[in-house]
Amino acid sequence: MTSHIPDPAASHDPPVRAPSSVPVDDAVIPFEVGALDLRGRLTRLGPALDELLARHDYPAPVAKLLGEAIVLTTLLGSSLKFEGRFILQTQTDGPVSFLIVDFRAPARLRAYARFDETRLGDASDSGALLGRGHLAMTIDQGPDMSRYQGLVALEGGSLEDAAHEYFLRSEQIPTRVRLAVGEEWRREGDGPKRGWRGGGMLLQFLPKAPERARQADLHPGDAPDGEAVHSVTEDDAWVEGQSLIGTVEDLELIDPDLSGERLLYRLFHERGVTVFSSQALHARCSCSRGAVEAMLKSFALEDRSSMVQDGKVAVTCEFCNSVYEFTPGEAGVE
Repeated sequence: MTSHIPDPAASHDPPVRAPSSVPVDDAVIPFEVGALDLRGRLTRLGPALDELLARHDYPAPVAKLLGEAIVLTTLLGSSLKFEGRFILQTQTDGPVSFLIVDFRAPARLRAYARFDETRLGDASDSGALLGRGHLAMTIDQGPDMSRYQGLVALEGGSLEDAAHEYFLRSEQIPTRVRLAVGEEWRREGDGPKRGWRGGGMLLQFLPKAPERARQADLHPGDAPDGEAVHSVTEDDAWVEGQSLIGTVEDLELIDPDLSGERLLYRLFHERGVTVFSSQALHARCSCSRGAVEAMLKSFALEDRSSMVQDGKVAVTCEFCNSVYEFTPGEAGVE
């Protein structure tokens, strides 16, 4: 394994060292497998994910699904080269009708899910929970720049499936994604403690020669019988890359005792893997009393007046459950 901290003045090869055995939670590790023209990112989430999910009393299947959305967002949003926002959002007809994860570069995360508990039943996989609808991924570069948004139809598949389709349709980059979320029980001084953990890996094939990255078109769907299906022979390096990431088990992605570097070495040691400086992640909402007050004053006076209950206006942040209370005067009603 090689390690590398970017230095424009450095012309020598990065130092070779053994993979660190120290697990690091709440971080994204960029990496590269130069021999196969592969680049990727590995996310490991512990306390930050647990904090995000603990802010609401989600049933376990909903918490797991939202956790997968959070992991996917970190894999995609951490690639931003500016201090903007990456927002992942789903709107569907399933029991979990709405998911939103807001990543503010370089490190701040918040998330929220809306669900109908009466419809959850025995549904546990992400496809059944989401149902049909769409997934939107939005890049917000600030007030002086236009937003970019990519949409993917959700047809009962998983978030991994949706990510693969997005990269095939919009980015046209050969990409594979793995997501895993699970509960962990640890023995502490006052007894066993439950917490959520998540992990994910994004792997992309980025050869210098673009013709090597050709992919087959999407499935023709309801094309007439006998219609030829477009196919291409995938590059051997990408075939090997897909095979390797396909061997990653959920437990490996969320194992608190397995370091991210050891996992990458386990996968790619025969080809050599370079790891870059990790990026820390934090569960941190962007709401504030000032921001909520400004939001209130953007409503018409009649609407603000209808918000007064028991002599005050109370606003709850859907992301972090913080409650902000205002007098009618502060809310601009009097």
